[in-house]
Amino acid sequence: MTTLGPAAAAGASSGAVRVGTRASHLAQTQTATVVDALTAAGLQVQTVAMTSDGDRTRASLASLGGTGVFAANLRRALLADECDAVVHSLKDLPTTPHPGLRIAATPAREDARDVLCARDGLTVATLPEGARVGTGSPRRGAQLRTRRPDLQVVDIRGNVQTRLGYVTAGELDAVVLAAAGLRRVELTDAITEYLPLADWPAAPGQGVLAVEVRDGEDRDDLLAALAAIHDEASWAAATAERAVLARLEAGCAAPVAAHAWLTGAANTDSPDDGSLPGTLRLHAAAYHPTEVQTLRADGTAGLEDATALGRRLAEELLAAGAGDWISPTR
Repeated sequence: MTTLGPAAAAGASSGAVRVGTRASHLAQTQTATVVDALTAAGLQVQTVAMTSDGDRTRASLASLGGTGVFAANLRRALLADECDAVVHSLKDLPTTPHPGLRIAATPAREDARDVLCARDGLTVATLPEGARVGTGSPRRGAQLRTRRPDLQVVDIRGNVQTRLGYVTAGELDAVVLAAAGLRRVELTDAITEYLPLADWPAAPGQGVLAVEVRDGEDRDDLLAALAAIHDEASWAAATAERAVLARLEAGCAAPVAAHAWLTGAANTDSPDDGSLPGTLRLHAAAYHPTEVQTLRADGTAGLEDATALGRRLAEELLAAGAGDWISPTR
């Protein structure tokens, strides 16, 4: 995979598809899966790596505003014609569409679960009282406190290797990360426990990549190749999950979780309950930021009603008081 800076990319051959990505190892590894698919479709592809605003600081996501800090520079480059498409982790994108841009493809979802990476093979249940567990996510911190109020939740930032390093160096007893990221960079040996989605719903869109292009993009070869890797089930599930965030007016750093799945799909965390194939099930939860309190809502709908399903469950959470817990971050 060839990597260019934005200036070099601007001078790239007009026949090549320039794909923008964050410069981190995980982001480039994720982007490589899209690049490989476009290359297999017969396209010449070059990557444009850049540093996001969120990568330049170790401040907490909440203090940065959370939503969009990893996507802003990629979107600016796309609108400036420094690349032809950009690859995001969907959970990092604001729920409001960006003017002039659209999501053209969401490939099949990777594992949506969170995982614990702990010293000595420990699990959430076997961590000693007062153990120090790192996460940069208010949602994950609230979930940990709900299960184990005795734990010390430590706010951390950094790439996957940096976060795992806190454990190997003995600074922390464990960290909570996304299974998808560890799978993509082949570090699953560090996982000591997979957290089941039924009990630990993840961030809306977790495990889903989003390929964004300019509105009115007229490269038929690019659009056809992206259409071929688009997974409708992943898109429908993520649409329902993100509709929860949108209605709650909450960003990616809010203590909100949502997980949707298509009934009948092979998913050990979401067994088929006899509903008709093509039915979308959604579980949503909101967590109090400081106290051990959780609000939950569940529902079903057809794939075509994914947005309405997410909004309906968000309304149930709001009626139960979730609005008093969530500070808008958009």
